[in-house]
Formats: sequence, C-alpha cells, structure tokens
Amino acid sequence: MPEIVELLASPAHRFEGRPADGPAPAPPGELVDEVEIRAGLGIVGDRYFGRPAHRDAAVTVIARESLPPGIGLAQVRRNILVAGIAVDDLVGSILRLDSGSGPVRLAVRRRANPCAWMDVTVGPGAFKALRGHGGIRCSPLDDGTLRVGPVTVTIE
Repeated sequence: MPEIVELLASPAHRFEGRPADGPAPAPPGELVDEVEIRAGLGIVGDRYFGRPAHRDAAVTVIARESLPPGIGLAQVRRNILVAGIAVDDLVGSILRLDSGSGPVRLAVRRRANPCAWMDVTVGPGAFKALRGHGGIRCSPLDDGTLRVGPVTVTIE
C-alpha cells in the first residue's frame, strides 16, 4: 500500500555555497507529520512558498525506493517522501494524493535532478546514482493537507 513516509517544510535553504563546506544546520521542526498546501503557492512554511521562480516547482516528491536505507528528506531536501509510488515516471501527469483530508492534486512539471550536494549529504556516488531517480517538481493545484501514513494515489 502506498504511503507518505516523511514530510519536510523548511524555512531555511540549507544547501548554499560549496558542497565541500557542508550544509547549514537544520532548523528545528522541519520534519513534520502534516503539511498545508496552497494551490499555486506550495507548502505553507517552506522556503519556496509563494516564490515566483518556484511556483511551477514548489512541491518536490521523491520515492523511498530511490534512496539508500536510512536516508530521508533531511538529506535530499525534497518535501514529500513516498513509498510504493514510481514518481520519476510521472512527468506531465497529475499526481493526486489523499491522506485522509481530501485529495490534493500536484501537476508534475519536471524531474528534480540531483546535485553535487548529494555526494555530501547522502554519500559518495549518490549524485550519479540518483540521476533519473531524484524525484519530481510539482505545482499544487488544490489547497489541502497531507499527512504521514497511508495515502490513496490516483494518476491523471
């Protein structure tokens, strides 16, 4: 059964500067049990919420199956970690997720390509290994709430 494994809404952009210098410290409370999503704006409280340059990519989703064991959103800086959904195949589709509070539709705009930071935060070779498996960048089409736990998935 598909599930939402983790959710991240971080006010801080931690991957700035050179990867060799390491990421900035994580702000407290960036991993959450639920997120509020606003159509066309993103995740309330996230660093990309309402930013014009990110409106078509305000919400990022990655599959747990793409990551090594023990690696999560704190390392890859995506917003939604799912299991049981092949998200990398969904570019051009609409991903509809319902974790119990009603459906939230995400227009899948493009791949979330990995960067050199992955070799630092995930481990050596991760940048290359995550090519084609780095998740997706989405634009939210609905207001709603997503929670950690089982999720009903529809692909439109």
